[in-house]
Amino acid sequence: MRTEPPVPTKALEAIRAALGPGAESVDAPILQPLGLLLDLAGEAMRARLFVVQAEGGAELCLRPDFTVAVARRHLDGGAASGRYFYEGPAFRAAPGTERPEEFVQMGVEAFAPPSGDGAAADAEIAGLAWRAATAGGRSDLSLWLGDVGLFAAFIESLGLPATLSARLKRVAGRPRLLQAELARAGHVAAPAANQGQLAALLAGRSEGDTAALLEEVWALAGIEPVGGRGPAEIAARLVRRAEAAAAPALGQPEAQAIAAFMAISEPAAAGLARVRGLAGGKAKALTAALAVWDARLTDLARSVPADRMRFAPALGHAFDYYDGLTFEVRSEALGPDRPVAVGGRYDGLLARLGGGPGRAVGCMVRPWRAFAGGEA
Repeated sequence: MRTEPPVPTKALEAIRAALGPGAESVDAPILQPLGLLLDLAGEAMRARLFVVQAEGGAELCLRPDFTVAVARRHLDGGAASGRYFYEGPAFRAAPGTERPEEFVQMGVEAFAPPSGDGAAADAEIAGLAWRAATAGGRSDLSLWLGDVGLFAAFIESLGLPATLSARLKRVAGRPRLLQAELARAGHVAAPAANQGQLAALLAGRSEGDTAALLEEVWALAGIEPVGGRGPAEIAARLVRRAEAAAAPALGQPEAQAIAAFMAISEPAAAGLARVRGLAGGKAKALTAALAVWDARLTDLARSVPADRMRFAPALGHAFDYYDGLTFEVRSEALGPDRPVAVGGRYDGLLARLGGGPGRAVGCMVRPWRAFAGGEA
């Protein structure tokens, strides 16, 4: 396994100092449940994980990051709010490259009751990531800002049928699936009978019914699943695929508007102005979301130079649990594929992990990338 070189102590301490004040230091098990992480990131993530499995046991993987593990720890503790700092190795395979597969991450995860001020917390955590990244000495950094939730508000402004609108919102963080929707624009949906026997069979069924049907078929065929996804996860994917095949496609004007929205990549204030222009003030939800963004930018301007902030609403991460603000600190020398820091808001993850409503936002910094004498 390729391992990242160590960061000099002075630089490491400077990066750590920017993140740590007021946070409880925590660790996380190196082995994490594979099924949970695949559910959050998709099956395509499997190729980047180091999977381990004892004979007859559940599949596990070396932790690819800390966010999910820290969120689970917070929920287990039962507190309404918490702020946690972590530091340690993470592991991701890098097929076809010479990049390190074991590397150090530092980060902060912050949790609050649902009534908390999300915009202020967003700006604070993104500001922490910026200060930590710049503490490493690089002078070529920029802060890229996106928002999964803004996409949902923009979709509402288009006045689409409810089923189509919901489907588009589900693929907001999955560029390949979203591009497939845009490619179907103007097409008429085929009747279920013309979509193949499986789609016709599943049309109109709930995920629970589909899961039960799969289990019955496996039992009749004598199939014993080993590892991988369970019937509920497979059923959810099959039902969504059947719905997508049967649902009406986007019209060309709406597809062009969505493509223009996803293509925005400009200085932050100019990017938000472009969103306003595309929507034309047609939805209250979008107006409210843009007002929140105005507040975020005002707060961020206290720690990040305005000429270093860019807005790209399509910005996403490997894990699709982000449902609001997303951000990356990028180095011009390293490029967009090797961010120095990443983070964002993931309120919905708490419910997916079995918790109640709440607010959650965090950031992660790669010290070796932040260090001016580090990754090149």
